[in-house]
Amino acid sequence: MAANTRFATGVHALVLLAAEPDGLQTSEDVAGKLSVNPVVIRRVFSLLHQAGLLESQKGPHGGSRLARSPKSITLADVYKALDGGDLFHTASLSGQTARVGGALKKVFESAEGALREELKKTTLNDLAKKAGKKGKK
Repeated sequence: MAANTRFATGVHALVLLAAEPDGLQTSEDVAGKLSVNPVVIRRVFSLLHQAGLLESQKGPHGGSRLARSPKSITLADVYKALDGGDLFHTASLSGQTARVGGALKKVFESAEGALREELKKTTLNDLAKKAGKKGKK
């Protein structure tokens, strides 16, 4: 099964925008820096815009920037905007396997809750600082 890269792409893109908070960056600019297709960035930006994390301006001098301070945007906010569905899927089964499915669903819910709580602990600003320190060594 292939991994969904939307969340990681979105986080990388937002950190790039956080690095230049006063400027507007186009999807082409960000796509070039991340080596991905601009269509991917436009789709991600659309979801982030709908979630209130980005603001955009159209036109020849348009682009996107963060709608809020990078200190106030957590990885949980980004995850919710881009991959907010269930992490795990349990099949609808009957009989003995239904009881196993019910128990498994509880385990999955607990794991997903732990992930969301962990993502709440890190902001874009935290991530940018950590990335900057590693680059200076």
